[in-house]
Amino acid sequence: MRSHDIAETVKENTDYFPIFLLKIIIIITIIGIIEKCSHSVFVGGYDMNLYDVTIIGGGPAGLYSAFYSGLRSMKTKIIEVQPVLGGKVNIYPEKILWDVGGLPPTQAQQFVQNLVDQAMTFLPTVCLNTKVEEITKQGEIFVISTDSGEVHYSKTIIVAVGGGILNPIKLELAGAKKYEMANLHYTILGLQRFRGKKVLVSGGGNGAVDWAVELLSVAKEVVVVYRKEQLTAHESQVEKLKEHGVEIILQAEIQSLLSNSHKTAIEQVIISQNGEEYPIDVDDVLICHGYNREVSLSFADDIQPVRKDDYYLVSQGQCKTSIPGVFGAGDVISYDDKVNLLLGTFQDAALAVNNAKMYIDPKADQYAMVSSHNDKFKEKNQEFFKKTIR
Repeated sequence: MRSHDIAETVKENTDYFPIFLLKIIIIITIIGIIEKCSHSVFVGGYDMNLYDVTIIGGGPAGLYSAFYSGLRSMKTKIIEVQPVLGGKVNIYPEKILWDVGGLPPTQAQQFVQNLVDQAMTFLPTVCLNTKVEEITKQGEIFVISTDSGEVHYSKTIIVAVGGGILNPIKLELAGAKKYEMANLHYTILGLQRFRGKKVLVSGGGNGAVDWAVELLSVAKEVVVVYRKEQLTAHESQVEKLKEHGVEIILQAEIQSLLSNSHKTAIEQVIISQNGEEYPIDVDDVLICHGYNREVSLSFADDIQPVRKDDYYLVSQGQCKTSIPGVFGAGDVISYDDKVNLLLGTFQDAALAVNNAKMYIDPKADQYAMVSSHNDKFKEKNQEFFKKTIR
């Protein structure tokens, strides 16, 4: 899964922001659970904004953790660095997911919508555009500091930040940035804008080739440019490009970009290959040169969890980290025989929440009651049946 700078997209030009992401923001706002995060106030030594669990990360692991913690009657907060919930699944809104148990083939954007709807069942507090920088501890309470200076307080923490904050490696050419809101892209948020267009894709890994294959259904022409001798993507995907007669230019790089007469968009790309340069006319340019992972979430020295490869949290069993009260879910938590699929993510979330609940209340049940027999859903079931009958 790859990521575009979604926050920048929203700030600079809402017209290009996918409708399904806007709907997510609207739904969250209407429900009234987005918190304009403010400094907590202590009254008589008691923090009025103290939460049972704070979930850092609003992707699939964080969202299911929020649902499950609500099921366990925990006061819950989600802190997400992006302006929307859903995590890396948002990067491929039109991809079809086939490997989620009990779910028929579903577009990623609908899957994200379903996850968000489910997460909001018990109305957690949600802080978007909020980057956690450091976690410390005061007595039994975790103190979460953010980039804006806002502070959050929690009895437990579930870290669900996936592989970290991913930023696309940008094209380092003079003047390239000005085309980012025109026809220079670092991901695709909707295939339809490329219908009937000639698209140049720069890159030869799985990301670049996967997108090139997706574009075949809508684009007039696709050209792939890669700096190495061979494409490094999955062989079956490379074969699809060859079968469709896609022009693949190897041992070549983008040398410069030439604008149209209005200076508003890229009209030609100058390619350098074996010491020679030549132009290619384009309608759009897609750059897939990989991602830089920003690992900014840190813990105070006295509560440093054991990590693997200087990033992943090492589970001590049942998604507990080496720090009591801190748990992990999803890609960020590491343990033997881990299943790196969405189905594994949901199990991580349930384990993390159950153990957070028992950390707060050692007498609590180890598991939540199943939803089919849970009184929490009695009224919601009635509402569901009423809608179904209609």
